[in-house]
Amino acid sequence: MTNYVRIFDTTLRDGEQSPGATMTSAEKLEVARALSRLGVDIIEAGFAAASPDDLEAVKRIAIDVGGAPAPGRDQPPIICSLARANKVDIDKAWEAVRHAKRPRIHTFLATSPIHMKYKLKMDPEQVIERAAEMVAYAKSFCDDVEFSPEDAGRSEPEFLYVVLAEAIKAGATTLNIPDTVGYTTPDEFGKLIEGIIKNTPGIEKRIVSVHCHDDLGMATANTLAGIRAGARQAEVTINGIGERAGNTSLEEVVMSLHTRKPVFGLESGIDTTQIMRVSKLVSNYTGMVVQPNKAIVGANAFAHEAGIHQDGMLKHHQTYEIMRPETVGVTQTRLVLGKHSGRHALKKRLAELGYMLNEAELDKAFERFKNLADKKKTITDADLEAIISDEIYQPREVFALEEMQVVCGTLGMPTATVRLRGPDGKSVVRAAMGTGPVDATYKAIDEIVGVSNTLLEFVIHAVTEGIDALGEVTVRIEGANGSHTLDAQKETETPRTFGGHGADTDIIVASAKAYLSALNKLLVASGDYGEAEKAAAVEAM
Repeated sequence: MTNYVRIFDTTLRDGEQSPGATMTSAEKLEVARALSRLGVDIIEAGFAAASPDDLEAVKRIAIDVGGAPAPGRDQPPIICSLARANKVDIDKAWEAVRHAKRPRIHTFLATSPIHMKYKLKMDPEQVIERAAEMVAYAKSFCDDVEFSPEDAGRSEPEFLYVVLAEAIKAGATTLNIPDTVGYTTPDEFGKLIEGIIKNTPGIEKRIVSVHCHDDLGMATANTLAGIRAGARQAEVTINGIGERAGNTSLEEVVMSLHTRKPVFGLESGIDTTQIMRVSKLVSNYTGMVVQPNKAIVGANAFAHEAGIHQDGMLKHHQTYEIMRPETVGVTQTRLVLGKHSGRHALKKRLAELGYMLNEAELDKAFERFKNLADKKKTITDADLEAIISDEIYQPREVFALEEMQVVCGTLGMPTATVRLRGPDGKSVVRAAMGTGPVDATYKAIDEIVGVSNTLLEFVIHAVTEGIDALGEVTVRIEGANGSHTLDAQKETETPRTFGGHGADTDIIVASAKAYLSALNKLLVASGDYGEAEKAAAVEAM
């Protein structure tokens, strides 16, 4: 065992299985780039067999992110695709990841009594044979093969020793132990990992990994228990997103190792100062708002309201802070820039915040910054981050908002008039009435776009304090066209939902932007507009 813990990020695979977390191929690519800059060792880019679009997304990440190291890094991250233990899935996984300099195939097969009996309908001997056969098949394509005994947390330890030993003989280089349903406690999971390391022949030359879910709120605790027992790879997601209650949170594991280094004596390759930026990027793309009291990246993580806490903080920050906000990229700096400030000053501050923009992106950001500076006297870093999320990290729109006008109040019916630019470049205007200004706006947009959907969630919050604050809106919609995605573990198709994000000093405008963002994703996924426009949208990213 070494003192280095590999960080295996599965935001783009397991994280995207969280309801509403669907991302476009272009968004996945941008997240993968951010993960590479963050210093993630392995990126599980997706489940290539789920659909042709998923395969293409993994392939693009393998070529772009897996082809060259990020600035300041010695080598690109390993690019991995999940595959069920069958040849079709493994073939598709290899087709997708083979373009990376460091490809990996990750195959899995359930080993718990309940899964073998009811899901697989296989006896233990058949499971052992299938696992060894499919690991060997994956090994014929790729030197780096990871094997996971699904639902290991509820599997018989002695059976796991046998299955893992056969996987090692067949060529597995990483043995991942998943607590698939978040069932175990830290003591139990730590003992499970300890037993596997002690009793599995050949495992001393392999990497042991842990993959925990948060159904009982113990994912991070279980992961750390596994690491202390000897695991040297942690499978995590940004913001802890994932199926059901989610996965182990990258930021929690990394900062636990960083903050309690005297206890663990371990390190990772993560640049912790980029954590907050990547957290916001994933939140905006997925439309999943980070809860305020979320550890490390929540809005309240470094807030101190109680008088006794504030008094202590004023005397010495360590009285109530075990880590500095700057360590994870949280900054309280107020940008002393106004409407007379130039592009150079803006570019310098954005670079300090971790945003390296090209000239075209800087032009867009600068124009938005100038417009905001005309409305606000003080512009904060949070305002800048909202501008970047809203302007730079949005895909090219199929439909774009040009103008809108809303009339509402206690008298008369709320009415919205909206002008959108369509994929053909022409403007269309529609007006509609609703129960409120947002409802009226969305009805007017629906009349133009003409795509049936259900609004599942609508969330609004202020970026900063004050009546002139930017408002951020996130929405989640589900299309009515039957679009589905394949769940690798359940082997069932589930309806696809799409998140959208918008920011503006006018919350109704922000609401319209968020709704259009989600609709544009739905249109791209359903193929409801021409290939030329789709290609242009991808190229624009």
